[in-house]
Amino acid sequence: MHGRPRKASKQEDAAALSAKAQKLRSLQSEFLANHHNSIYSKEALEVSAKLLEVNPECYTAWNYRKLAVQHFLFHSDSDPNSIASLFDEELKVVESALRKNFKSYGAWHHRKWILSKGHSSIDNELRLLNGFQKADPRNFHAWNYRRFVAALMKRSDEDELNYTEEVIGANFSNYSAWHNRSVLLSNLLKRKAGGFFPKEKVLGEEYEHVHNAIFTDPDDQSGWFYHLWLIDQTVKTDAPLLVSSWPSHGSNITVNGDNCLQGCGLSLLNSTLSDSGTLPVILYFNQAVEGINSSTVVVKSELLKEDLVWKPLSTNNSNTAQAWVLYLKLGNMELQPSKTYSIEISIGHCSGIVSSGGYHYGNPSQIAFKVCIQTAYTEPAEEQCGTMTSWKDEDFQKLDHFEESDSIVSADQLITENHHIPTTLIWSVEIIAEEINKFRELLSEYDCKIGKLTLARLLTALDLLSSQHDKRNFKTEEVLQLYSDLMKLDPTHSLYYKDERSLILLKQITSSREYLRPYCHYYKDATEAITGYGCLRLQNLSLSRMGSFENLLWVQMLDLSHNELRSIEGLEAMQLLSRLNLSHNKFSSFTALGPLRLLKSLKVLNISYNELGSHSIDTTRYLCSSPLAHTEEFAWDRFEILTGSISATNFWEAFLIFESLNLTELNITGNAVADENFNSFIVKVLPTLKFLDGGELS
Repeated sequence: MHGRPRKASKQEDAAALSAKAQKLRSLQSEFLANHHNSIYSKEALEVSAKLLEVNPECYTAWNYRKLAVQHFLFHSDSDPNSIASLFDEELKVVESALRKNFKSYGAWHHRKWILSKGHSSIDNELRLLNGFQKADPRNFHAWNYRRFVAALMKRSDEDELNYTEEVIGANFSNYSAWHNRSVLLSNLLKRKAGGFFPKEKVLGEEYEHVHNAIFTDPDDQSGWFYHLWLIDQTVKTDAPLLVSSWPSHGSNITVNGDNCLQGCGLSLLNSTLSDSGTLPVILYFNQAVEGINSSTVVVKSELLKEDLVWKPLSTNNSNTAQAWVLYLKLGNMELQPSKTYSIEISIGHCSGIVSSGGYHYGNPSQIAFKVCIQTAYTEPAEEQCGTMTSWKDEDFQKLDHFEESDSIVSADQLITENHHIPTTLIWSVEIIAEEINKFRELLSEYDCKIGKLTLARLLTALDLLSSQHDKRNFKTEEVLQLYSDLMKLDPTHSLYYKDERSLILLKQITSSREYLRPYCHYYKDATEAITGYGCLRLQNLSLSRMGSFENLLWVQMLDLSHNELRSIEGLEAMQLLSRLNLSHNKFSSFTALGPLRLLKSLKVLNISYNELGSHSIDTTRYLCSSPLAHTEEFAWDRFEILTGSISATNFWEAFLIFESLNLTELNITGNAVADENFNSFIVKVLPTLKFLDGGELS
């Protein structure tokens, strides 16, 4: 691990192994008999101690000794000397076990438990730790325990930071020491401790510190990981920021009141009310926040006739989310056709918006846009939207140009009250540029894959920082090439490189209208010649991960077919999305489609030719295939009624995803799950469905 090859274990002769196994079996039998009969005599405790000396990983034995301690405390006469002697004995047992295996989880946890009772002296702990850390300076168990002991001793972060410097100075190939240094510095920087402010001065010194390790031995990964942490500290902003919204500031939104998807001249964007007559307003932050409500976000408009409720777009029922939505219920209002209504939104002028890290929103913003009602809202007709969606190339026409009124790529249109470029941003750009020059020089002399990865991250960081005052991406092509090279150089980690490349590519495509235009098309359905509404076509790009959702909030029709997607995490922010093509990807379970549950406007979904049903368990989320593993509410009664006599144990994930949707069209052909029973089940789950697998339902 971290560039160090494993040492081959020593071979033992068969007789020695047999004797060792026999001794272990005998001790285990005797110990388990004592445990089951709750025997906590001195002799019984000696048996457990001998067992732990042979096998420190026996968790049951550690738990038994905890029960024995509690039993003694409950039945003792509270003699301080007896209690101290009891806990001292436990510490000796732990130390003996650690000398057998000083990476034993159970032993370290038991020692923590003993000290947390407050009956033992902690004066000896640092001496013990120093011994174990000399035997293995990289032992993360010992470092975790050291943080625990330092807190008990009220030892300062400054003293512990000095200790990491001593250890790194003796041998900079110590990942655990570098990690502990990052933990300590994070605490010191957050509370602006004396000598650790301003942040720029401290990080500048740390860059110099880690250069000594990286440039001395580029093959050792310990310093590289710490350098990655420094890049993150340099680029990130602690306080949350509003980075995008829909509608964007200054936009003019035309709303068609009926439910049909129909064109709007040559404008790319044509908003269409959902069945409930609602228009979403979306706020997108650079990190997850909570506290979005009518007090922290003030909305002013003559459209408003009732209380407004902001909802977090979170797939795990959290009150914290990057994207928040407000549904304007225009269908309940007496709107005048051809009239324009103004809406003004003020964000963060009142405290209460807080990030998951505890930082407060401190950059008040304003958004103003206009809504034009083209036709009055009418209830959707029973047989409306009777044509099936086609995703063929001939049914799309490339966009020649954008209209000024098109509400897209809105991140640069936010109005904030802070217009100057902060000095911290200038410093960050300068330090990242210096690092790029240093690592270009290193790579010219010594070619290593982790050096290429770091250069890619530095170039990405520079583009991110530069984009805050210059919207051009200068280094994107070089970063894309670096990740392509890394996929060939290091195939073991190719999936990670492919994910990172996908994110960079999407960032480039959505960064400006110039880059975005080749991917924007008009859709022509069977009833319209050239008009229609805009579709973003991102097919055949080898995308393995989605991102840049802050620049995709405007999209109503999205084609992601013929990629390598396994997840659509983050797609829940795209509240206008009504037609989605995910065919020919690598989705292996319905739980990977979880964000779809929050897309209230979604009507058309194509998930054909994936791997749905090929894997019985989504191992990325669950240890067992059961709806009980979900945090969401599961409508058991309705599920049992819909399945009826069908054996549908593999259908519950699909039910969880589709039950809240109002799809009119679904294509699921080419998946292992798509048999006659499943199709029959899905038609019951989706009573609004009119087309299934390319055919019209009777």
